[in-house]
Amino acid sequence: RMFIGRIENGTTAMAALSVSLPLITCITAFTRLVGIGGAPLCAIKMGKKDQRGAEEIMGVSFASLITVGVILTVVILVFQRPILTLFGADPTTLDMACDYVSIYALGTVFVMISLGMNSYITTQGFARTGMCTVLIGAILNIIFDAFFINYLHMGVKGAAIATIIAQGISCIWALSFLFGKKSLLKMRPEFFKVKKKVLLPIMALGVSPFTMSITESLIQISFNNQLSKYGGTMAVGTVAIMFSLWQFVTLPTQGFCQGAQPIISYNYGAHRPRKVLRAAVSMALMALVYTLTIWAVILLAPHFLISIFSSDPTLQADTIPAMKLYFSTFGFMLLQYVGQTVFKSLNKRRHAVFFSLLRKVIIVVPLTYLLPYAFGMGTDGVFAAEPVSNVIGGSLCFIVMLITVLPEL
Repeated sequence: RMFIGRIENGTTAMAALSVSLPLITCITAFTRLVGIGGAPLCAIKMGKKDQRGAEEIMGVSFASLITVGVILTVVILVFQRPILTLFGADPTTLDMACDYVSIYALGTVFVMISLGMNSYITTQGFARTGMCTVLIGAILNIIFDAFFINYLHMGVKGAAIATIIAQGISCIWALSFLFGKKSLLKMRPEFFKVKKKVLLPIMALGVSPFTMSITESLIQISFNNQLSKYGGTMAVGTVAIMFSLWQFVTLPTQGFCQGAQPIISYNYGAHRPRKVLRAAVSMALMALVYTLTIWAVILLAPHFLISIFSSDPTLQADTIPAMKLYFSTFGFMLLQYVGQTVFKSLNKRRHAVFFSLLRKVIIVVPLTYLLPYAFGMGTDGVFAAEPVSNVIGGSLCFIVMLITVLPEL
């Protein structure tokens, strides 16, 4: 998006990417459902010294990721136009969005394996290797973007090609480690089956991160539809930058939480409550320092962040006030992440799922439609839904986590 925002028709291209984002988020959601959902269970098995049980979970996740990836690829390629129209594409952006999605879909399996199986690398304690999986994909993506977009002038098609090549190489890196000698858990072909008795517990725990991602997709759809109605293509381009910035500034917090998750799960399985508490507190403190710092940057230097994604002065001018409103209560997101991570790590899936639904489905989506219409706030009402949900959803999630988890430890 940093490259796309600077091409000749960058604002329209950003709007096209904006309506494509919910589909990409859906792919991530299914990855978390059948891939990342198994990592905490795997860590708990390792804490109990059940090597074979941990390897079976990893093998079933691998087979499930491939199966779901193939199904999603076919569905996206066949139904992309009606799906993108439902997601907010108009005649101006539909063809360009299809150009991007039709190519991106071909790399669905790569994306799912590199993301889903990387969680099993970090679960084993190989944090540097897991980080390299992400860095390889990210750095190569930037290099290929520069080549396909700036040098070959391929626009959104070039962006999609760059992504699937980078993710393919990242996928190979992750699998080469898991199939190699350094991995503590072995990839055994006998476990490469979609076994119901293993998959259902994985999905039960994966429902929480799945819900967080799929509801994020629902929010993106709601934003695109409402902003297209009240502000047109320019407003949809604004939300593309907004979601880009949201990903840009929240990923480090997610990293702290994902880094703490296997430690919390392992020690929970090994019945070491003090280490569980220490890991959770350390995670919260690191995330707090980062969140407060980036929150200050967002509110004090919005133009700098927006300029990363677009050089269009009109789009920048429209984005600054929307950005300040959207991120006005960003600090409360920390409470949501910490609470969700602890619930997921301790296999408290009902709590994790409920608070995912509360913040996004029960609060954000209704407000996205209510505030612009009932209170006449227009596009401001769309952007105001997020900060309201951060305060209510984040605070309740954290408070319930303290009430339910601390006495247990």
